[in-house]
Amino acid sequence: MAKILVIDDERAIRNTLKDILEYEKYEVELAANANEAQEHVKNSEFDVILCDIKMPDTDGIELLPHLVEKQPDAPVVMISGHGNIDTAVEAIKKGAYDFIEKPLDLNRLLITIRNAMDKSTLVNETKTLRKKVSKKYDIIGNSEAITKMIEMVDKVAPTDARVLITGANGTGKELFARRLHDLSSRSGGPFIEVNCAAIPSELIESELFGHEKGAFTSAVKQRKGKFEQAEGGTIFLDEIGDMSLSAQAKVLRALQESVITRVGGDKKIKVDVRVVAATNKNLQQEIEKGNFREDLFHRLGVIIINVPKLNDRLEDIPLLADYFIEQICGEYGMPVKTLTTDAIAELQKRTWTGNIREFRNVIERLIILCGSEITETDVQLFAGAIK
Repeated sequence: MAKILVIDDERAIRNTLKDILEYEKYEVELAANANEAQEHVKNSEFDVILCDIKMPDTDGIELLPHLVEKQPDAPVVMISGHGNIDTAVEAIKKGAYDFIEKPLDLNRLLITIRNAMDKSTLVNETKTLRKKVSKKYDIIGNSEAITKMIEMVDKVAPTDARVLITGANGTGKELFARRLHDLSSRSGGPFIEVNCAAIPSELIESELFGHEKGAFTSAVKQRKGKFEQAEGGTIFLDEIGDMSLSAQAKVLRALQESVITRVGGDKKIKVDVRVVAATNKNLQQEIEKGNFREDLFHRLGVIIINVPKLNDRLEDIPLLADYFIEQICGEYGMPVKTLTTDAIAELQKRTWTGNIREFRNVIERLIILCGSEITETDVQLFAGAIK
C-alpha cells in the first residue's frame, strides 16, 4: 500500500485529506508543522508528500529542500491558498513535483497523486534495472592476477588515455572496458560497443563513421556512425584485430585529429570520444603479417592491459561459481544451489579453454541438470571431459 505524508497546519484540511486518501486505499501520516514533518521523513519512507506552503515558524518553501534531500524519490506536491505564479516557479525550482492551489479540486489532486506515483515507480524501476546492469558487469575475483588488473584499470580510468585490452576469448575483456568507462569522467556519457569481427568489411566504415544519403545503394538517408554516437563518452572497439586495413586508416586519422568524415561525404566532423580497444590476437604478429597497422597499434596501446586466462586464476573459481549460481538461479526463479568442496576442487582441475564464458556455461548446465547440492560426481558427469 502506497504511503502519503500530509503536511498542513490546519487540522480540518489534514483530517479531510486523510479520510479521502484512506478511502482511495492509501496509507496516510499527518504532520502539523515542519518539525513534525522532519520527524516523519526521518523515520518513514513515503511514496508522495503533500506539503502546505503557508505554515507558522517554517513555511513549506523553506521545508521543501529538506524533504527533497531526505526522500529524493518521493515526489513533493505543494499546496497553497496564498500562492501565485512566482511561488509555484520557486517551488518547482527547489524540487517540487507539482503545485496545487486551495481550495483543492479533489479530482485534480487525486490525478496528481497518481501521476506522482507513476513517476516514483519509474524511478524505482530504473534504479533496479541499473543495479542489475551494473552487477552484470562486475569483475569477480581476488586472485593476485585479477587484483593487479583491477588496480591498473582503476588507476588509468580517470584519465583519457587510450587503452588496448588483450586476452583470450571469454576472459571478460568487455568487463574491463566498462569499468574504465564507469570510473572515468565520461561515465555520464554513452558507452558504445562495436564488434569489429561481426561487421562485414564493406560495412565497417559506415558503421564506425556513418554515411551520407546516397553514399551507396541502400543509403536512403543520412546516418550517424558509432564515433558520433559515442560523443562525450567511450567507444569500445572489440576484436579490433579483425578490422580491415582501410577502416584502420580512418580510425588512425580519428585518433590523430579527433576528426571523422562520413562515407560519401567530405565534411570534417569533430568528435570527442575516448577509445578503448580489445583483441584476442597477437597484434605484433599481425603487424609482421601485414594485417595490422603498426602506427595504429602504437596509437591505441598507450596503456596495454592483458586479461589473465581462467587457468591462471584458478583460486577465483569458488567466487565465480557462487556468483554465477546466484545469478543464474535468480534468472530461472529457482532456489540457490550449492557446490560441495569436492565439486569445486573438481572444477579447478579442468583446463578452461573457453575461460569465463565456458565456465559460466558449465555452471548453468550443472544448475539445470543437478539437485540442490552439486557434487563432485555431478561435475564429472556434466562438465565435460577433463582437458
